[in-house]
Amino acid sequence: MAAVRRTAKGIWDRFSASDPGLLRLMAGLRTVGAILLALAVLAPLGTSVTHLVAGAMTAMVATFAIQEKEVRGQAITLALGLPVALAAISLGALLNSRVVGGDVFFILLIFGAVYCRRFGDRGTALGLIGFQVYFVSLFVSASASALPGLCLTLTVAFACSAIVRFAVVPETPERTLARLREAFRARLAQLIAHQIELLEADTGSAEAPEKILDDLRRSTARLHEAALMIQGRLEEGTRDAAAAALLQRRVADAEIAAERLGVLLLNARSAERVETLTLHLPSAPVALSRRGRIGQDAGTALRRDLRALHLLVVRLVPDDRGTALPYVRNRLLGYREEQGLPQGSPAVQDCFRAIGEAARAILGLRLAVDGARDEEYDSPEAMRSREEFEAEEISISGEAAEAEEEQTGLRRPTTRAAVQVSVGSALAIVGGEFLSTQRWYWAVLTCWVVFLNTASTGEIMVKGYRRLLGTVLGVVAGVALAGAVGNHTWAAFALVVLCVFGMFFTAPLSYAMMSFFVTAMLGLLYTLLNTYSFDVLVLRIEETALGAACGIIAAVLVLPVRTSHRTDEELGTVLARLRDVVSAAVSQLSGGPAVDLVDLARDLDTALDDLRSSTKPLTHPIAPLRARRQTARYIVALLETCAYHARSLAATAELVPSSKSVAADARLALAGRRITHNIDLIAAQVRDEETDGVIESGSSIASMLDSGRHEVLRTGSVAFRVLRHLQRLDEGIVGLARPLGVPLAAPEEGGTASASQRRHSANG
Repeated sequence: MAAVRRTAKGIWDRFSASDPGLLRLMAGLRTVGAILLALAVLAPLGTSVTHLVAGAMTAMVATFAIQEKEVRGQAITLALGLPVALAAISLGALLNSRVVGGDVFFILLIFGAVYCRRFGDRGTALGLIGFQVYFVSLFVSASASALPGLCLTLTVAFACSAIVRFAVVPETPERTLARLREAFRARLAQLIAHQIELLEADTGSAEAPEKILDDLRRSTARLHEAALMIQGRLEEGTRDAAAAALLQRRVADAEIAAERLGVLLLNARSAERVETLTLHLPSAPVALSRRGRIGQDAGTALRRDLRALHLLVVRLVPDDRGTALPYVRNRLLGYREEQGLPQGSPAVQDCFRAIGEAARAILGLRLAVDGARDEEYDSPEAMRSREEFEAEEISISGEAAEAEEEQTGLRRPTTRAAVQVSVGSALAIVGGEFLSTQRWYWAVLTCWVVFLNTASTGEIMVKGYRRLLGTVLGVVAGVALAGAVGNHTWAAFALVVLCVFGMFFTAPLSYAMMSFFVTAMLGLLYTLLNTYSFDVLVLRIEETALGAACGIIAAVLVLPVRTSHRTDEELGTVLARLRDVVSAAVSQLSGGPAVDLVDLARDLDTALDDLRSSTKPLTHPIAPLRARRQTARYIVALLETCAYHARSLAATAELVPSSKSVAADARLALAGRRITHNIDLIAAQVRDEETDGVIESGSSIASMLDSGRHEVLRTGSVAFRVLRHLQRLDEGIVGLARPLGVPLAAPEEGGTASASQRRHSANG
């Protein structure tokens, strides 16, 4: 029975790691539940099939359109959405027979729906409800005589959506955050499991190490994704700002400690130093040797301690307490202070120290989540860690966020998008009428959706391509499903519900898959409405292609935002955030005033995530310029590496005010000044500003490493680790200068680091 429970828990952990916070699962269940409840209420009333379809589609729209986090806000938006929906269905029914008037109103409605995004989640939801319900009126060919029944159907659909949202599948910020914490724990356990596989990898197989490295990269990226999702839900999901800041800091500590452990294990398994870029660039080569720099005894001890660390993560939840766990934790915590450190090479001993740091981060995470009431088992090292955590908690204070300059007029993204999508929709209406006077609205819908959550011409092109690909595949599935269900109405509705669930479950993962489920669902809906034919589904492909083409034309010709311009903007933002983190961290490490470095690091991560999204059109397989694709990947990977070292510096600097083992050192200011100077030059180049400076490089930081080695060994590894992060940052910024065309200074005499310096500047 225990084995079954462990297996079930392992399966659940993998699923939880694949769907952080179960957000996709809950969205799918909530939407499906609203549709099923609406059908269950409407069917006994003798509602016609046409009205059942309208009710199901409205219940779906009323559920997925609302994305606000607070329950009160969701209720208000849902209440406001009903009159908007009733107005949209009424106007759709009245204007259905008036071609010109209906088309003009549809374009105005599209403009208003997109423009309303500037008013936040509520404006976005109301605009989406208005557009989609008007589309429903076109889909079911609503008429004035059918309006009373349709209004009743829509009212029932909204009521069913409210019941499912607030009673059947309730969603509160606290519950979402709790599930995200569980997903973070599962992904952390998954990452450590892959690190164990890396340690045990058989280098005799050509494919096994590469697969393990891919798994390691993927699990590291997924852990970072979960951390970002938690940060986005903290303010609404915690009781106060101090609790949110505390949890944010603990999550950041755990992420940094786990990522650093992976880098050091890679370094130990390799015969030579491994670049941090290895974790962020899939094509970066790594040559794993049979043992690397790990002896047999040290390898056995490392495997034992990694499994113990994995156990601490798996048993992080409060229901899994046991007196053996604190003793395991205490032994691992001792490695931070050189207590019981196993014999081995410097690279191996760094791994054991990193395990100690990870154990401390896990203790802090457990304290933030549930208090970890097991102080009676504490060793002196564990007691000191708790005291440090308590001191940090006392020192936490919120700072007001700086207000960003708001763009106005056509420069505002919502206004520009509204104009673009209106022009594209007008073209789609004209072209769609030529293809079909009855199904023209599919072209308009495609033009609408390719503009959702896109900000550049390249993103619109990629989204249009994915929409068309998913539609073609969905037509094939729609033909097969329509033939299978025949005249069985409720079987068709059951398959529609499954398609809806698939649509919402896959939407964040693959837009092509979502389009596939949408088109397959439409084939079934046409079957229910007795309007199905193969020609109709072929027309769906034609209208989709037309709508995507109209969207692309509008994006290219009307107030265009070039992909390169958008990526340059996002790159400039990332560089500014990187400079803020490095400057503040070095200042605090040099004895300067304390600032909220965790918030600065979070802003850097958010900006980097935006840059990653903006470069997807450049790195997509259909992008024609291969060299540009490789350059974009390389720059993003370098920035991810720099962000990792900046986060590590920030995490170490946060310890200065409260820790007895981490002291400020004024000598670090000089190294930080050179790094920030280089970042400023690169940022100016990205902004196309005239600059006379050149990128400074040399061996100054490596020299500090070499000259300070004996002092570092006497006092511990923290100061040495800071210097290593600074050197890797320095090298990463210089690496960015080359592909971005920033001139480099001539190398200093003796500027090439010695072999000893290269060895000691291994990533940490």
